[in-house]
Amino acid sequence: MSGSDVTRNGVEGARPGREAPTGARAGRRRRRRGGGERAMVPDVEFSSYYGRPILNRPTWKPLDVAGYLCLGGLAGASSLLAAGGHVTGRPGLARAAKLGAAGAISVSLAALVHDLGRPARFLHMLRVFKPTSPLNLGSWLLAGYAPLTMAAAAADVAGRHRIAGGAATAGAAALGPAVATYTAVLLSDTAVPSWHEGHREMPFVFAGSAATAAAGLALACAPLRETGPARRMALLGAGLELGAFQLMKRRMGLAAEPYGLGKQRWQLRASEVLTAGGAALAVYGGREDGAGGRARLVAATAGTALLAGSAALRFGVFHAGVASAEDPKYTVVPQRERLEARARSDGH
Repeated sequence: MSGSDVTRNGVEGARPGREAPTGARAGRRRRRRGGGERAMVPDVEFSSYYGRPILNRPTWKPLDVAGYLCLGGLAGASSLLAAGGHVTGRPGLARAAKLGAAGAISVSLAALVHDLGRPARFLHMLRVFKPTSPLNLGSWLLAGYAPLTMAAAAADVAGRHRIAGGAATAGAAALGPAVATYTAVLLSDTAVPSWHEGHREMPFVFAGSAATAAAGLALACAPLRETGPARRMALLGAGLELGAFQLMKRRMGLAAEPYGLGKQRWQLRASEVLTAGGAALAVYGGREDGAGGRARLVAATAGTALLAGSAALRFGVFHAGVASAEDPKYTVVPQRERLEARARSDGH
């Protein structure tokens, strides 16, 4: 640099102050052919004050909460299948679905209470009724749904009180869709980016996942000649789950990135393979004649794959949300994009 390049106002041609490049543009000048300046400032890294995360990482136990999400969906959809079997004269299907719903919701509640630490904390949520709180509504929903499933299963096994058992089956089926999907609303109502940004499609993803899980349980446990409704539910549920999940990721923008990272990437890929494969086996098994060992094996394999695929989806969604809360990028960048879009719309 020669002396003539320096003036009273500083270096000639420099852009000091507010005009200096900042953020993602700073420090990204590449070396030109034949030489040039090297980047003196590293690429921008998203961080927060004192290195603390912007959002508090969810402290829920993965096995408890993801298991609670999975088993609640299985129970809700199984109640629908139980009512269908009850009405259409398929007692074996109805019994398998009733027992599955009662068992799944019992274990689901146990997992929830274990994560809360004390049973009293669940009871405390029933002290008030707050329609604007998905957690409070979900607590009331479970408190009403669980006894109905147990009454329906007990009446079926005992072979007594058929009228009361039928009423309990109908009541559980009426609440089943809400039980299968309310956990998606519960997750989407948080500030966790990879959960919140999918609030439009996640209930449909969870509904499809619940349907495949219930169908899988019925295929594995119910008599083969009565599994027709379960096979149809498996096909419809798989189509809804896979289609809604892909649509959700496309609409989420940057917040969809954690679904393709880390262990949740493999969990979600396994979910897609297991769900699609299980649905295909369910349809193929329906074409098998008779109730031989081969048909039973195909149905059991299809049911196991559908159950595992539904569980892998719930665990993948859970871990993706936790990953998005730990990285400030998924909170900061969408906020900046929304502010810029609002500024452009106000300017017009």
